Parts: sequence; C-alpha cells; structure tokens
Amino acid sequence: MALAKESPPVSSKNGADQEAEYRAQTRLWLRLLACTTLIEGELRRRFREEFDFTMPRFDVLAQLDREPSGLVLGELPKRLMVSAGNLTPIVDRLVEDGYITRTPSTLDRRVQIVCMTVEGRKTFRRMAKSHGSWLAELLAEFPADKLDGLIGKLDELKGVVRDSLEKP
Repeated sequence: MALAKESPPVSSKNGADQEAEYRAQTRLWLRLLACTTLIEGELRRRFREEFDFTMPRFDVLAQLDREPSGLVLGELPKRLMVSAGNLTPIVDRLVEDGYITRTPSTLDRRVQIVCMTVEGRKTFRRMAKSHGSWLAELLAEFPADKLDGLIGKLDELKGVVRDSLEKP
C-alpha cells in the first residue's frame, strides 16, 4: 500500500505568490546555514590552531562550567543534542587529558557523574575568553544597532519553527 504524500499547508495565496514564498524560505534557510558554516568553520580552525582543541570538547566543558557540582553523564548528550555514542570518545579524551573527572554516583553506581577539574576550568575560561574575542572579530563589521533587532527576529523564527514541530 502506497503512503499518501503530505501536502503543503493550504494557503489563500495564488500559485505564483506561494512559489515566491517557498523560494524566500529556501533562501532564508541557505543564508542561515551559510552563516553558521562560515562562523563554525573559523572557530573550529582557531580552536585547533591556538589550543589544539576541538569544538565538541569545548562544548562539553562549556556545559560543565555551568554546573560546578557536575552533571550526570546521560544529561550531556541531551544538552549538546548529540548521541551518547558520539559523546563517549570526547568524554574519554577529556578525562585522559585531565580536564574532567568521571565517577560513579554514590546513589547508583550505574550512573556516572562528570565534573570539570581545576585544570579543566582554567583551560576552559582561557578558551572561552578567546572564543568571545573571535566572535567579536568575526561580527565586528555588522552594525551594532542592528544586532538586537536581528536577534529578536531570529528568536521569533526559532519560536515559529519550534511551534510547528510541536503540532500534531
């Protein structure tokens, strides 16, 4: 039995208007993707060259920096929106390098608690400062008076996308 294709939402717009809207939505998606790809690529390069570090490792430390008492290991993949399998080698490497610890919970030995070490926190803070400077440098030519407006529009867009994903 063939599955029916889901049709786009019904619109009161004529075909030409709807097609123009689809093209605009596609252009928006491509611009967002291009900006993300450009910035992320440059940040990855700088982390690698200046700290011999990866962005995923930095992201793990950033999450742990927000939780001084540590996190249950199973919480990290949710916060970072990655699979546990992808996170395991990153955590292993951070433990091996002395940036974090991983210890069994006293309540349930199956549960692992990850915490940043003093060295990890010191290293993270140094990298976070550079990360902020790099972003400021990359975005310096964008008019400061337009930043808040753009952030507001992107927050609005995020809300619309999130709402559409929650619809039955």
